[in-house]
Amino acid sequence: MKQQENTNQPIKPTNAELEILQVLWQHGPSTVRLVNDKLNEQKRAVNYTSTLKLMQIMVEKGMLDRDESSMKHVYTAKLDEKETKSFLLDRFVETMYKGSASSLMMQLLENKKASREELEKIKELLNKL
Repeated sequence: MKQQENTNQPIKPTNAELEILQVLWQHGPSTVRLVNDKLNEQKRAVNYTSTLKLMQIMVEKGMLDRDESSMKHVYTAKLDEKETKSFLLDRFVETMYKGSASSLMMQLLENKKASREELEKIKELLNKL
């Protein structure tokens, strides 16, 4: 995972930053308008200027790249989706389940009803391990 400048700490996106990253991971390089529209489709109303400001801050933090070669600036995620999700999941499991993946899985299976297909995939994964 990308490191923060001047430290060895990985970049830890906030929830709002993660929402923007999710849009960019799903749709690829995008304008602020597209990102803002997608955020508004997914949740409560988000102001364009708020999205713009947050994306500008994310460029400063090293999370996004900005292509200024055309009138409409295009933003690209610099953080890798898989690495970021893996880091955040590891941190979550460590914090909430004292590092126990089995406790997390048991809680998930108790809280969310898994389909037959999902259970088969879990069985296949367990057999591979």
